[in-house]
Amino acid sequence: MTNFPFLSVLTLLPLVGAGVVACIPRTRAQVAKVVALVWSLLVLGLSVFMWIAYETGSTDRFQFHESYTWIPSWNANFTFAADGIALVMLMLIAVLFPVVILASWHDVDQSTRSAPAYFALLLAFEFTMIGVFAAADIFLFYVFFEIMLIPMYFIIGSFGSGQKQYAAVKFFLYSLVGGLFMLASVIGLWVLGGHTFDFTELVKGTAQIDQNTARWLFLGFFVAFAIKAPFFPFHTWLPDSGGAAPAGAAALLVGVMDKVGTFGILRYCLSLFPEASRWFAPTAMVLAVIGILYAALLAVGQNDLKRLVSYTSIAHFGFIGIGIFAFTTQAGTGAVLYMVNHGLATGLLFIVVGMFVARRGSALVSDFGGAGKLVPVLAGVLFFAGLASLALPGTAPFVSEFLVLIGTFSTNKGFAVVATLGIVLAAAYVLWMIQRTVQGTLNPALTEVPAMSKDITLREKVVVAPLIALLLVFGFYPKPITDVINPAVQFTLQDVGAKDPVPTVEAGGKVGG
Repeated sequence: MTNFPFLSVLTLLPLVGAGVVACIPRTRAQVAKVVALVWSLLVLGLSVFMWIAYETGSTDRFQFHESYTWIPSWNANFTFAADGIALVMLMLIAVLFPVVILASWHDVDQSTRSAPAYFALLLAFEFTMIGVFAAADIFLFYVFFEIMLIPMYFIIGSFGSGQKQYAAVKFFLYSLVGGLFMLASVIGLWVLGGHTFDFTELVKGTAQIDQNTARWLFLGFFVAFAIKAPFFPFHTWLPDSGGAAPAGAAALLVGVMDKVGTFGILRYCLSLFPEASRWFAPTAMVLAVIGILYAALLAVGQNDLKRLVSYTSIAHFGFIGIGIFAFTTQAGTGAVLYMVNHGLATGLLFIVVGMFVARRGSALVSDFGGAGKLVPVLAGVLFFAGLASLALPGTAPFVSEFLVLIGTFSTNKGFAVVATLGIVLAAAYVLWMIQRTVQGTLNPALTEVPAMSKDITLREKVVVAPLIALLLVFGFYPKPITDVINPAVQFTLQDVGAKDPVPTVEAGGKVGG
């Protein structure tokens, strides 16, 4: 089973599906939707087989290694490999895409837009997402990092709402500028790291690079990844893009694509530039904590539901940031687990918000009020998604947030204490949103909207059920994920030269740190 080329097949499968769906006539919209859904389920099925084939007890850092010659003169290859961090992200992609496709069933106005084009773009986006997490050649990673902008640009610009053209261009330019910084560092790595793009070889080769040069190369990668995540102060594109994109695409934007930034920091910044990572860590943690508090305060004042959820994601990425740069196994594992759980929780929240927006014809909080009296079940799902987003105990995000904070506290008590304030603010913006949207006095205008009288449908139940189930299961039993993540985090910390703090026992049996 492990000899099967999982990663190359998994990468190409959605690209082939995108081509098939794009060839379906515009008049056969229903056929295009069914084919896209079935194709995404095939990707999910193959991902499950890969998860089963992954050996958690292996001493090898990477599994499913494949390499095919690409550009011999540059020593660039189609090299794929997955460690535990990449594997859990690939599974997150595989789970979210069928859910989003089904949730987006009626998102395209067929009188003005082509449904086959929209669902083909979703599958093309899945192709780029899988490629960026599966790549083990830095030049190949960079190529996927850049081309993933194209399908999302067209999804936002052609199928979005509001200031969609402005949001699409801003998203594209921000990411493109970040990519140029990374390209400069990729070229520098090739020149100074032994004329290779292979990640494993570069981990050895970068040890010979001058300290100041390594810091500049680190900064090129970090800026690109900080924009993609996004971290404060590189975050301003996300509320515009999340607010303009269709709800399903927005769920992918904040649930999957943003994780490329934090994944890149873990995989490339820390492992390739260990000294620079330690040198920059205090600054990175300051930016992360500012992002937690700043984005949370902005979320409280939002009147647009989609922009509100986008700001909550910026705050969540601050927690991931402090978990990465705390350099402890607990915090690192918590950060990766947070990436997965945030994708599930915020993906669910965006999808449910999209259901409300589709019924009301508006994303403004002020256009709702007391909606739970008309759609009680859907309101209950929104309530659950909100509680999961604020990391209520019993939901999966609580486990990851707890690991991040306890792992950070052992080495950076001040940052952990300040970041904890973000939990209080999270309760404020989530509960305030729910109170103004589905609770309280019924807005009379809602009774005049026919769609608001229709509670959650069977299709919508199928959409939200797997995400709710996963959030509850991993809230009580995260071991299947942490067992996969832990070894990969430990390898990364070895690259950085970081060790977990060892508790000391003072005289009289008092434990100190």
